[in-house]
Amino acid sequence: MVEHIPPPQLDAVFHALGDATRRQMLARLAEQTEQTVSQLAEPFDMSLAAASKHIKALESAGLVQREVRGRTHLCRLRPEPLADAHAWLTSYQRFWAQRLDVLEALLMNDTTPHPTPRKGKTR
Repeated sequence: MVEHIPPPQLDAVFHALGDATRRQMLARLAEQTEQTVSQLAEPFDMSLAAASKHIKALESAGLVQREVRGRTHLCRLRPEPLADAHAWLTSYQRFWAQRLDVLEALLMNDTTPHPTPRKGKTR
């Protein structure tokens, strides 16, 4: 298992990724290098205050960096925490791949006769 990721940071990343609106905001930031809070809120039926709460969750997870220029808040994607989450998930991918390989081998070597379904009358 991956031990180098601080658990609270990883928890914050998965919490942030657990919301579809925040995932869509991250996708928009991945397409454009920076966007204002208004631009991030635009496709959603929500107030700027609600959008700001989503962005704060992304900031807490370290996924977004906000820069204030006058009255404008610009947001940028910080992908490093996503790499940490990916590393954590990869450790479980190896676990499940091994288990599925064992299952496949068992199924390939299964010589037990299996009953065939009966044709004809149904109850």
